[in-house]
Amino acid sequence: MEKLNKILDYTFNISNDISINIRAILILIIVLIIASILFNFFKKIVTKRLQSDDVNKFDTVFSFASWLMYIIIFLITLSSSGVNVTAIFAASAALLIGVGLALQTFFQDIISGIFIIIDQSVHVGDVIELDGKVGRVEEIKLRTTRAVTIDNRVLIIPNHKYLTNSLFNWTQNGTITRESITIGVAYESDVSLVKKLLLQAAIEHPKVLKKPEPSVIFEDFGDSALLFRLVFSINDSFQAVIPKSEIRFKINKLFKEHKISIPFPQRDIRVIN
Repeated sequence: MEKLNKILDYTFNISNDISINIRAILILIIVLIIASILFNFFKKIVTKRLQSDDVNKFDTVFSFASWLMYIIIFLITLSSSGVNVTAIFAASAALLIGVGLALQTFFQDIISGIFIIIDQSVHVGDVIELDGKVGRVEEIKLRTTRAVTIDNRVLIIPNHKYLTNSLFNWTQNGTITRESITIGVAYESDVSLVKKLLLQAAIEHPKVLKKPEPSVIFEDFGDSALLFRLVFSINDSFQAVIPKSEIRFKINKLFKEHKISIPFPQRDIRVIN
C-alpha cells in the first residue's frame, strides 16, 4: 500500500509554481470518463423525445455545450486535486490573449450558429440569398452553413455573416414565390395586344401556377419604350431562372409573330457649328 501511495504521490514539476501528481491525473481521467458517460446518457434521453428535424439542431448545440462543460470540469478537478490553476492561467496569459484574438471570428461564428439554430430563421432545404449569392441550404453546422447554388457549386457561409449582412430567405413563407420579367415595347405598339401576349406566354408554361393568376403591370413610359412587367408564380424559386428564360423565348416568338418590336435606345444628336 505504501508503494502504491508513493507511486500515486509522485509529482511532475512543470515549473516552480505548477506541479501535478499521478493521483490527480488518475482522478482527472476518471472524472472525465464519468462525465462523458453522463453526457451521452443525457443526450440519448433528450433525443428520444425530439422530432427528427430537431435532433440535428440539438446535436450541434449539445456538442458545443459539452466541450464547455469538459473544460469547466477539467479546471475544477485540477483545482480540487491541489493543482495551482491560477498559476497555469498566469503562465499562459500571453498565449491565451493571442489565441483569443486569433479565434475571435471563430467564436462569432459559433455564437451565430447557436442563434440560427435556436431562432430557426434558416432551415435545411431553404433557398437563401446572401451577398448576392443564392443557394439551397444543405447543412447547418455550428460554425458554417453549407449551401448548393443552382450551378451545383458548394457555398460555405460563415455563420457570423447572418448577423452582419441582410439575409433573404426565399422559402420561409413557403416554396411558392412571385417572379417577374420586365420588357419594353415600341411606342406605336398595341398595349392591349402586348398584355394578351405576355399573359399567354406565362399561362402556357407548365411550371407557372394557375393561382394566383399571372398579371401584367404597365410600369412606365420609358425614354424609348413602353415598359411592362409580367408577374407570375412558380413552385420552385431555386430553379426560377430556367422557366423565366423559357418564357422570354416564348415572348420573343409571340412578339415577332404579331409584329411587336422591342426597341433599342435611340438618341438624336444635334451638331452646333
